[in-house]
Amino acid sequence: MRIAATIFLTDRTPSPVRIARVLEERGFDGLYLPEHTHIPVSRDTDAPMGGDLPEQYGRTLDAFVALAQAAAVTERLRLGTGITLVAQHDPIDLAKRIATLDHLSGGRLTLGIGYGWNVEEAADHGVEWSTRRELVRDRMALMRALWAPKPEGYIGEFGSVRASEAHPKPAQPPRELAGGAPLHGPRTLLGGTAGPKLFTHITEFTDGWIPIGGRGLSESLPALRTAWEHAGRDPKALRVIPYAVQPTPGKLSHYADLGIEEVVLQLPSAGEGEVLRVLDDFAQYL
Repeated sequence: MRIAATIFLTDRTPSPVRIARVLEERGFDGLYLPEHTHIPVSRDTDAPMGGDLPEQYGRTLDAFVALAQAAAVTERLRLGTGITLVAQHDPIDLAKRIATLDHLSGGRLTLGIGYGWNVEEAADHGVEWSTRRELVRDRMALMRALWAPKPEGYIGEFGSVRASEAHPKPAQPPRELAGGAPLHGPRTLLGGTAGPKLFTHITEFTDGWIPIGGRGLSESLPALRTAWEHAGRDPKALRVIPYAVQPTPGKLSHYADLGIEEVVLQLPSAGEGEVLRVLDDFAQYL
């Protein structure tokens, strides 16, 4: 099993350069970073974990800038977002950033995407909450048009782009959707709570699922695999990567029994001493 890590990197934690070097030196598989542009102080949305929202949510570094630093000082460490809030970005600009990072890193990027949870944050980006899922789906299709090897236009419900020269292209080769249609771009995983709508979107335009915490996989994984195969996707191509996991030997053994080959462990958003102490503990799982 490949073991990666995620951390809320902020202006008060070790730098992306330091974290990336330590992870690669110790044999970890990857570094995944979350994203929040801002956290409105006046907020009715409950924190996803309940209680008060930890301050690191409002102090996160820009994930793509931080991962670019990590890419520059490593050779094999995978880079990932967990997650990119696609609805909050201009898709043409985001497509360029994603393709550039994948190109410069030699195809090491995993694009974790999601619909978001913070209504007020999304509203400041002009996102209509009730349509955010359809908006993400539309923007992913627009970005895939820009990542296609030849100029390809796209007209969607929420946006469009003319057939354009758009380089660099992502370094990762296309995969196959149902019917043999190409899936352009880096490996893409969709986050969210298990259910028919989420699983339909996973099968339509991604490479798999990135479930936060990894609970309930014994029940949800068979349902996703069934939906995947019914959609005509190759069963061997599905990727499921539990994210932000607090590990135990029994938990990781359970994941392995389910056929999961990658997992992302949660590091504390803390000073270097605390982060290194937790990494020392995580080393038993490598």
